[in-house]
Amino acid sequence: MNSKKWFWIFAAVLLLIAPLGQTIAQEYPEHPEILWDSWGVPHIFSPDNDGLFYAFGWAQAQNHGDLILQLYGEARGRAAEYWGEDYLESDQRIRTLGIPGQAEAGFAALAPEYQGFMQAFADGVNDYAAANPDVIGDEWAVVLPVTPQDIVANGIRVLRYEFVARRGWTFGQEWAEQQTSSLIDDLDLGSNAWAVAPSRSASGNAMLVANPHQPWFGFGLWIEAHMVAPGINMYGSALVGNPFITIGFNEHLGWTHTVNTHDGWDVYQLTLADEGYVFDGENRTFETREEMIRVKQEDGSLVDMPFTVRESLHGPVIAERADGTALALRVVCERCFESGIEWWEMAHATNLQEFEAAISNIRIPMFTIMYADRDGNILHVFNEQVPVRSEGDWAFWNNTTPIDASHPAIIPGDTSQYLWEQNYHAYDDLPKILNPDSGWLQNANEPPWTTTLPLALNPEDYPAYMVPPAFVWPRPVVSMRLLNEDESITFDELVEYKQSTFIELTNWVLDDLIAAASELDVEIVSKAVEVLANWDRQANVDSVGAVLFALWAQDYIEAVGFEAFATDWSINDPLNTPRGLSDPDAAVASLEKVAKQLEALRALGGGIDVPWGDVFRLRYGEVDLPANGAPDLLGSFRTLTFTPDKDLRFRPVQGDSFIAVVEFGETVRAKVLLAYGNATQPGSPHVGDQLALFSEKQLRDAWLTRADIEANLEAQITFEGR
Repeated sequence: MNSKKWFWIFAAVLLLIAPLGQTIAQEYPEHPEILWDSWGVPHIFSPDNDGLFYAFGWAQAQNHGDLILQLYGEARGRAAEYWGEDYLESDQRIRTLGIPGQAEAGFAALAPEYQGFMQAFADGVNDYAAANPDVIGDEWAVVLPVTPQDIVANGIRVLRYEFVARRGWTFGQEWAEQQTSSLIDDLDLGSNAWAVAPSRSASGNAMLVANPHQPWFGFGLWIEAHMVAPGINMYGSALVGNPFITIGFNEHLGWTHTVNTHDGWDVYQLTLADEGYVFDGENRTFETREEMIRVKQEDGSLVDMPFTVRESLHGPVIAERADGTALALRVVCERCFESGIEWWEMAHATNLQEFEAAISNIRIPMFTIMYADRDGNILHVFNEQVPVRSEGDWAFWNNTTPIDASHPAIIPGDTSQYLWEQNYHAYDDLPKILNPDSGWLQNANEPPWTTTLPLALNPEDYPAYMVPPAFVWPRPVVSMRLLNEDESITFDELVEYKQSTFIELTNWVLDDLIAAASELDVEIVSKAVEVLANWDRQANVDSVGAVLFALWAQDYIEAVGFEAFATDWSINDPLNTPRGLSDPDAAVASLEKVAKQLEALRALGGGIDVPWGDVFRLRYGEVDLPANGAPDLLGSFRTLTFTPDKDLRFRPVQGDSFIAVVEFGETVRAKVLLAYGNATQPGSPHVGDQLALFSEKQLRDAWLTRADIEANLEAQITFEGR
């Protein structure tokens, strides 16, 4: 629908509707409609797919209109033109990587059916903005109207260059300036995922836990939604601006993703020569294109900034030094625009065979896949596009272990020996586990070797460059432990385990720390020992000792490095290693240091006995509540990454976001939460409205039937013009 014809839409907002008492699978309306529940979740019903995508575009614009327009403006590479010099670096990156051109070509390569889906979604966004001009911020409305190519460009930017290759670009900029890399502090995108088989389930039904850890801002935000049309009944979440649900479930099965230890990019060092570069003993000429970035000035005028993009055989040049060397970036997923098709096919699957058929072409370039279904199957696939490489192991292609990814390998670019083609390993080559004897599968972003216990995969069966050697940190260990220690898991227990804030690092070092510190006759240390000895080893809102331990752990590990433990982790004893302190004196010194720092802040609400939730806060929009959950370093399964805020407190910037615990019985049972709420649009009542549940470690029921949805209805809209 053209945005100028929005008046054809007939919108009826209903607060009370008599329940029909039928399941959604039986309900297909004459026209597309959205039923908004009391948490701001759009339940979309449509007689056809075009109407489904149109309504989803409308729904996303209603919940996140300003953010969507910002993301699309950035993906165009025109953000500086719209919003000024602060976006210049973003535009340079987008243009250098060629994202607008990839989007144009990608959209043109889509089958007409999928082009229609993109167009319908764009129409929904545009029509919502036209019908609600006072809701969309003026500064963002400049992006309108959005196009299908904008949707594709945003998808390519997020999937290919934020998830797959974000570190490559950042490393290139620091290399050019000869800076010490700060990548270890860059966004560490992560997730948890569990699948429980009937043999481990108290009910005899398979269960699934989805728990992505994404940024609480920008491209990482989720929108929770429910999409129903002939052949599809999908509940889950999509990244804002993406028209496809990417984590979720239907009546038959469900899946989730975790960020995996995936090598999908490389930086190649080029030797510049005669306007080109040296390759296999010859001088090669760059392919070039001229780009023009327009930059909005404070007075509203525009200044044009032309620049030239150079492409080598390896990829675009992203950095250059005065010594005649440059870096080029090579990234998998040259057909990233097809990833949405794979998610759409996954949503239509009704059994394991259909699901594997959907994922076997590996159009999604990374992310593990955790799966469970009504037939009782559970599956973990270490999904990734892995280039077929000529030689080398993980260390060669990555320079160091994934624990310290701050210094990627720089691959020689003057020889074809290391230039991999866009030829990827097949699905059958990837590590995967189906229905293990243990009855459970888990992944917390570690390599796949510890997906279940006893171990079910042999690293020697796979190319040495495909996956790193086995390693863990506290969170994967607590993930394994929570499942391994319960032989008969109920649904309610699974919900409880998902909310666990137990600090696994305490199993590794706390007893030794208390013992070593008890030998020091210093008052502040003795008080700290008493606090730690009485601590519940949790990061709950009222946990006293968690703040002290968290600050100690950060200081101690920074002081001694990754060799912090007396006994290293062993894959032969994965639940009981590492153990002990490699440097007890340094550990006690760190405890004394941070205890003094906390005591110095007592007048400002600090102190060694300050409860966790007094310091770590759920601050989002107008909400300010005590937090539970802890950073990845500590090993809390409920994971939050915090940043310093005003008044010496901390607020979350990443971590637990969309959560779903699903049981596949005769009917599907699910509890869900979207931590920060299902909207960012100013004025929406759903900005941060689920944080109270998060603070209390609660989930909410997913309303899956028409009767339940209508019993909790906030509003309804019908699109009679579609």
